[in-house]
Amino acid sequence: MSKKAIIFLSIGLLIVLGLVTYRIITNTKKDEANKSAGGANRAGGGNKVYGRVVQGQPFADYLSLSGSIEANEVVELHSEVSGIVENLNFQEGSQVSAGQVLLKINDAELRAQLAQAKTRSELAGENARRAKLLLEKEAISQEEYDIASADFRTSESQIQLINAQLSRTLVRAPFSGKIGLRNISKGSYITPANVIANLANTAQVKLLFSVPERYAHMVNKGSQVEFSIQGDEQKFSAVVYAIEPVIEANTRTLLVKAISKNSSNKLIPGVFANVTFPLETVDNGLLVPAEALIPIQNGKKIFVLREGKAKEVIVETGGRTDADVLITKGLVEGDTILTSGVMSLRDGSPVQVILR
Repeated sequence: MSKKAIIFLSIGLLIVLGLVTYRIITNTKKDEANKSAGGANRAGGGNKVYGRVVQGQPFADYLSLSGSIEANEVVELHSEVSGIVENLNFQEGSQVSAGQVLLKINDAELRAQLAQAKTRSELAGENARRAKLLLEKEAISQEEYDIASADFRTSESQIQLINAQLSRTLVRAPFSGKIGLRNISKGSYITPANVIANLANTAQVKLLFSVPERYAHMVNKGSQVEFSIQGDEQKFSAVVYAIEPVIEANTRTLLVKAISKNSSNKLIPGVFANVTFPLETVDNGLLVPAEALIPIQNGKKIFVLREGKAKEVIVETGGRTDADVLITKGLVEGDTILTSGVMSLRDGSPVQVILR
């Protein structure tokens, strides 16, 4: 090998040795820097996370349900007999009283039959009186007297029958309420199939709604609920007065009826209602942000601060608001819970908590 080649080879080896040495020194410095940073983190409290001190506060849980408004009483008015309408005694949309005569059907034929029956009754009554006197004198037999007496009672029954038929020519209001739009006019020939008008009692209204099966045990007679209707910001209240005894099989819900006063006449039967059904009220509830909860196989867990470290705690939850969840078991008032960065934490991890 020539002298020149030996020189070039030596220079190349020196360059390679220099690069290797530089790499070793650089890596050593990085390792020392990482160790220093790790020590600084341990000294400073570990990962920085946000937290909150849990304080008791009033909490009310409720269900938002759909319902409908019904009249307290509602009925279609029909005549019991056919005939020509002789009188209409109501104004459309007006208030009527229970027992008020609303309509009268022509009864001239029945009145003629009544007059005839009364005449026959008077004659039968006189015959019965005479037969009794003759029986006392033994001028007639007991059988003849019985026949005369029966004729009199039959004539009296005929009068009662005709009076009953006459009463059916009058249509009376079965209860007090507001009458709707009429479908007939004076002089119309109507039958029992014709609807005269609708009558509704809206001084009180019924609120009809369904409660999911899992909350059925919380429905009690006398419970108070709130509801609202579209186009009106006012909150109305109603009291539960009737509960269906069985769960509806198709929807798995329990049908409930409540009664509400309607003094302002704002509640119109048939409208949709948004019902607020109360579930529970807690005077000193512990609420935590929903993002602080971590789902696990057997429930939920949450991290709390214990001596500078993240401590894993299994909790039980109740109702919730838009942002918070009620904790029913696992926390006590004054605990500091970790609310952010919790997914990367482990039980016992050192943390530096920033309260907010």
